[in-house]
Formats: sequence, C-alpha cells, structure tokens
Amino acid sequence: MRMLQLHAGYRTPAGEDTVVNAEAAALRRAGHTVHQHIEQNPTSSVKAIGALARSRNNKQARQAVAEVIDEFDPDVVHVHNTWFALSSSVFDAAAEANRPVVMTIHNYRLGCLSVDLFRGSSVCTACVGRSPLRGVVHGCYRGSRAQSAIAAVEVMSTRRRGALDAVDRFVAPSAFMADRLVEIGVPADRLVVKPHFTADVGARPNPPSASNEILFIGRLAAGKGLEVLLRAWERRDRAAHPDARLCIIGDGPLASELHEAAPRDVEFAGWLPYDDVQRRMLSARALVFPSEWYEPFGMVLIESMSAGLPVLASSASDAARITAAPPECVSPAGDERALADVFAALTDDAVDAAGRAARARFESTYSEAVGVEALEALYDSVIGAARS
Repeated sequence: MRMLQLHAGYRTPAGEDTVVNAEAAALRRAGHTVHQHIEQNPTSSVKAIGALARSRNNKQARQAVAEVIDEFDPDVVHVHNTWFALSSSVFDAAAEANRPVVMTIHNYRLGCLSVDLFRGSSVCTACVGRSPLRGVVHGCYRGSRAQSAIAAVEVMSTRRRGALDAVDRFVAPSAFMADRLVEIGVPADRLVVKPHFTADVGARPNPPSASNEILFIGRLAAGKGLEVLLRAWERRDRAAHPDARLCIIGDGPLASELHEAAPRDVEFAGWLPYDDVQRRMLSARALVFPSEWYEPFGMVLIESMSAGLPVLASSASDAARITAAPPECVSPAGDERALADVFAALTDDAVDAAGRAARARFESTYSEAVGVEALEALYDSVIGAARS
C-alpha cells in the first residue's frame, strides 16, 4: 500500500510527532510505501499568530497537498495534526483527488481551545458540544483572548464548512477519548478506536521487586497531578518501604515550584535522552501516573508496559483500562490519601505480578506487530469502501 501522512509539527516536539514517525517507520518495515508531508509550525510567536490568522483558508497548504497527492498517488491519506500550518483546507485537496482519508485525533481541539479540557486546576467541558466563545473569554489559547479569538474562528470555520466531511474514518487512541469526541460532535458512525503502539524496549534484567525506585515521567505542568503526587509521597507509610525513592523525569513550567515543595527523598532528573529513560524503566519498581486531566492516551504507559513496569494509575481518564492495572494500583484522581495507600501496598509479590501482566498486555495489544496489523485493517476498510 501507498500511504500519505499529513502532519503539522509542533513548535516543541510532542507525543503526536512521536506517533506519526513511529507509524511511518513501522509501516515501512512491513513493506509499505509511506510519504510524509510535514509542515513545521513557526517557532516565532509573531509568525505563529500570522500563520494562525491565515489558517482559515490556507490556499498555499491546500495546493501543496494537492501536488503531493498528484505526484505520490497514495492509496490512502492519513491526516494527523493540521493545526495550523496545514489547516483544514488540506481535506479539500484530498476530497478533490477522490482519495480515502483517515484522521487520527490526538487531542480535544475540536471542542476546546486549550486542547486538553482542563482550565486552572480542574477539568473543564464548558465548550464541549457548544461554541468555543467561552474559551475566548477565558483566553484559553496561549493565555490570550486575542489569539483565542483567532483560534475560535478556525475551529468554527472547520465545523461550519464541512471540512471534516471528507474524512472516511476518525481514529481515537482510547475508548475514553472516543466517548469525549462524540460529545464534542465527531460522528460516532465514522469513529473507531485504535490504540497507539510502541517499539519493544527489551527484556528486564531483574524483576520490579529488585528495585526501590518509583518513576514519574512527563511534563511538569498543571493537570499532571504532581502536587498530589508529592503530598502522597510525603504522607505514605515509610515503614512499609523505608528505602523507596521517587524520581521525577521531565521538565516544565512547574519545575521550580515542585522543587521547593518536594520532600528531600525526591530526585528531579530533568529531561533525559530517551535511551536513558528506557534504562530507568527497565530497572524501576513502578511508574506513577497521577494525571488529573483527560489524557487521550499517554505513550509513557505503553512504553512502561513494554519494560514490564507496573503502572500506578489515576482514574481521571483511560489509564487504568489501557494498562489493565489491578485495583490495588489505581487511585481516584486528586486523592493523595488513596495514592499514599497505593504506595504502601507495593509488596514485592504484587509488583512482580503486575509487571508480568503489564508485559503480557503490551505484547497482545500495544506491540508494533499488533499496531501495524490494525493500521493495515483500517486502511483496507476505507480503500475498499471507496472502490465499492
């Protein structure tokens, strides 16, 4: 098969970029021909505002995609992010060329200007299924009412002019996200759930019980549950695991604040190269995922499962279902007492059993082989429908 990927890269590398490149590489290894048409969003704020303002009818992006389709002659067009360097105008190019279109929706932008359904310190669904004007009032896009107004015009234009009618199949990475997308207005009869996948990090040298290290891996930002994590770590039963250590890998706007609030036995490792992160996962006791917002998926979950690492998940989104975490590893989002109890329950037998289960679930559900097979079936379905 010949696949054309369309993606607008973020100003700073994001999980969506990782998914796009992983899918392209895996499909090529499986013998398919993949062409990537990736437009990078401007790094300058001034240029970014200008590009956003032009995105409602980006004739240049539309023409560029039309030319790529004509030259590459794909069997299917797979759209990822179009915001805002590509814009929704690229769907018109695909429709005019009569090519089947698949679109993976990575975030909640169609129903939330800040993309994450989170405002301040709590989940916000004020614009779900409604006009995004509330998001303009609150300055939800980059903290600016002016930029939010421009963003709202693009979102509303995409909805009203029927640009998404060209999409044969929408893809959500989790069932939880699929439910939220239907609430936003994505047609349920054209929406399927296809989880992301990741490469195998390899065999663990030792079982999780051989380690005392608990990892958090991610951006240090609001909604990630980091304040709750630190309070839970402080109040945990230290007698249960006196040598336990918490290591926070990542950086972000809350870094300084978290450093000041953290107990002394918490390590802040900052951003690490991915190979180093993999090594830490392969030698840790568990990964803690205390997120308070509606995470669409969380690549770190399946990367940890590949390493046979148990996941201590919050109930905020689909993390517990994605990982099939046992009940003793799940706590209500924002509940520091419950998370402290989870830390205390991490007996050697429990973490080893959870680690084996995590690895088995990775192999059956999130491995590259399973992911490629799911992509092939997805593409076959839309190509077949287009030809019938």
